[in-house]
Amino acid sequence: MGMRFCMLGSGSTGNAMVVAADEGKVLIDAGLSAKKVEQLMQERGMSPQELDAILVTHEHADHIKGLGAIARKYDLPIYANEKTWEALDKQIGEIAEANKCVMQTGEIREFGSLQIESYAISHDAAEPVGYCFYHGEEKLSLATDLGYMSSKVKEKIEDSDVLILEANHDIEMLRMGRYPWNIKRRILSDVGHLSNEAAGSGLVDVVTAKTKRVYLAHLSRDHNMMDLARLTVNNMVEERLEPDDHRAKLMDTYHDRPTAWDRLSEE
Repeated sequence: MGMRFCMLGSGSTGNAMVVAADEGKVLIDAGLSAKKVEQLMQERGMSPQELDAILVTHEHADHIKGLGAIARKYDLPIYANEKTWEALDKQIGEIAEANKCVMQTGEIREFGSLQIESYAISHDAAEPVGYCFYHGEEKLSLATDLGYMSSKVKEKIEDSDVLILEANHDIEMLRMGRYPWNIKRRILSDVGHLSNEAAGSGLVDVVTAKTKRVYLAHLSRDHNMMDLARLTVNNMVEERLEPDDHRAKLMDTYHDRPTAWDRLSEE
C-alpha cells in the first residue's frame, strides 16, 4: 500500500495531519478540537482508535488544542521532546504517565512500517521540530512554523517525494494588516513564520527530480490567500529554474476541511 497522508486542517487557526502506511498510523499535532479531529478523520474514513500515536511539533495552541482530550479519550501515547513536554504539560491536562513519551530532536522512531525522524526548526517555541516520514524508498517531509529555511532544514527535507511547506503570509498583506507591530515583527523574524517569497526561494534548493508534489501549508487567514501563495511561490521558482528543470506540482491545503488522501507511490 505504501505511505499516504491527509492534512485534516492547516493554517493559523489549527493544524493536524495523519500519516499512514500498511502498518502504522500516526496523528501529527491536534490543533483543532478533539471533536473536530474525530469528525474530519471520519470524513476520510478512519477513527482515532486506529492511531498508534500522536506526535507534536511544538506547544502553540494551533498545534495542541485538542491534544489532551483526544489522547485521554483513546488512550493514545503522545511523543514530544523534553522541552516541549515541559511547555505543554500544564496546557493539556492529565495524561497517563505511560502515554508521555519522549522523542528527542533528531531521533528516529518506528511505528509499524513507518519510520519517523524529527529535526530542529527555528520558531519561538521551547524546542520546535519538523518531521520526515520514511517508508521503504518513500519520503514525506513536514516543514511548517519555520522562521527561516536554514541549510540544516534544507538538508533534512530535500529529495522528498512529497513536501508539506509553510507559506504563511504575504509580506505586504502582513505589513498592512491590523496586527500590532510587535506581533508583525515576531512573524517576520527568524523565529516566526515563512513568507510566500521565502517558501518559493527555499523550494528551489530542496526539490529534486524525485519530488512530485509540494503542499503549501499553514497559511494565515488574515495575511494570505491560497491563490496568492501559489502565484508567488510559482513565480519565485520560475525565476530561478531553467526551462528544462524539474518542477513539482503545487498543492493546496485548507483551514476548514481536509485534503484528499495522497499516496506517495504511483501504483
